[in-house]
Amino acid sequence: MVLPFFSFKERQSLLDVDIHSHLIPNIDDGAKDMERSIELILSLKEMGYKKLITTPHVSDMFLNSSEDILEGYKHLKEELSSRQIDIKIEVAAEYYADDHFEELLKKKDLLTFGEDKYLLFELSYFTPPQDLESLIYDIKLAGYRPVLAHPERYTYLHNSIDKYRDIKNMGVLFQINLISIDGYYSSEVTQAVKELIVNRMVDFIGSDTHHRQHIKHLKKSFSNRLYKKIFKYNKILNNII
Repeated sequence: MVLPFFSFKERQSLLDVDIHSHLIPNIDDGAKDMERSIELILSLKEMGYKKLITTPHVSDMFLNSSEDILEGYKHLKEELSSRQIDIKIEVAAEYYADDHFEELLKKKDLLTFGEDKYLLFELSYFTPPQDLESLIYDIKLAGYRPVLAHPERYTYLHNSIDKYRDIKNMGVLFQINLISIDGYYSSEVTQAVKELIVNRMVDFIGSDTHHRQHIKHLKKSFSNRLYKKIFKYNKILNNII
C-alpha cells in the first residue's frame, strides 16, 4: 500500500489543468448523460482542477463532427452556468489516426487546445502505424503541434525506450494518463509510464476521465510516489495552457 506523502493543497498546486477527458454527454464512450457529466466535473473540481479541456473521441466508431462537439460543449457550459458551478471548461478532441483523420487534417477541420494549436491524437493499441513519420510531418505542416495521447498504452512500444525516442524526435509531445501510474490498465502499462517519466519524455498529463472508476483511480494516483516524480523529471505544460 502506497501512503499519501503530501497534502491536498500541495497536490492542487502541482496540476490545475486537465487536457484530456470525455465529459460532453452522450457523444462517445464517456459521460452518458448530463447528470453524469456534472457528477464527473464536480469530482474533478473537488480534486483541485481549475480548468478542464474536454476531448471527445473522433474516429470510425465515433464520427463526431466539429459542429456536433461544439454543440454538445455549448449545452454543457450552459448547464454548468445554470447550476453556478465555477470551473473553466474548454473543448478540443481526441482524434484516432485513420483515413478520416487525414481527411479532416487536409481540410484543417480540427479542434485543438492552447494558443499553439496542440492537436491530441491516438493510435491503435496493438497494431503499429504504417507511416507515422509522414503523418506527423503533415500535422506539423498544417500548423498544428502533435500531442500523442497515452503513449504508455501502445503495446508495440513497450520494452523499447528507443522507439519512444524516435517518435519524440519527430516533434511529438507525449501526454500520459495519470491513472497509468496506479496500475489501472496493466503492470506493463505502468512500467512503460515509469520509463517515460524517468527518461524525461512527458509533456502533458491527462485524466482521460470517462466514468466513476476513472475518478476513483485518479484520486489514488495523486498519492502514488510516482506522481511527484513526473514533475521532478519533466517540464509539464498543463498549467500554462
